Amino acid sequence: MISKAQIKLIHSLAHAKYRRQEGLFVAEGPKVVGELQKVAKPVMYFDEQADVEKASFLQHPQGVLAVFAIDDVMQEKKPVDDNSLILALDDVQDPGNMGTIIRLADWFGIDTIVCSPDTADCWNPKVVQASMGSIARVRIEEHSLVEYISALPKTMPIYGTVLDGENIYQKALTKNGVIVMGNEGNGISKDVKALLTHRLLIPSARDGAESLNVAIATAITLSEFSRR
Repeated sequence: MISKAQIKLIHSLAHAKYRRQEGLFVAEGPKVVGELQKVAKPVMYFDEQADVEKASFLQHPQGVLAVFAIDDVMQEKKPVDDNSLILALDDVQDPGNMGTIIRLADWFGIDTIVCSPDTADCWNPKVVQASMGSIARVRIEEHSLVEYISALPKTMPIYGTVLDGENIYQKALTKNGVIVMGNEGNGISKDVKALLTHRLLIPSARDGAESLNVAIATAITLSEFSRR
């Protein structure tokens, strides 16, 4: 039976401050927990419905809830070389978008996502849930994007989706580089945009919507890089 102390700890992990302090995060549902168990043993695990309902963050609890240590799940850091294709997120703030983007990175074989400090915390329960377990296979790092990109070899292509870019369907794309995706409302920040070496546009078929959801734009962009 789950204790009051365990419930209190789990509920505190809704907040980034306590996730960092404890080094723990929460995962829910058989699919998400099952994927994470392939890489780490849970610190706490509950599969009795009454226990799960007391601790769950979900409106409709899915029967399994587990707490994992961040360090146990965090993927090994891989060196950046001429073959690296890295996804960078510039202040992507919606947890649902963040989780979906992690899932997309996993699908398209991206090993590393680099996030600006104001990007949604990848260990947020909503992000973990939306990633559907892909967070177990993709390494997420936090850096100043300006500093991170500036430290890369000058030969590394830096791509970004912008409204005045070149048509992505006609643009030659490389197998390596950094792909920058911007904030939901403001796009890529001015300082990061100044570092782009290749500016990409996903063209609209007609006048109407002003922009795409960042997760959808990421899916299209990664698909184009994948098929070249």
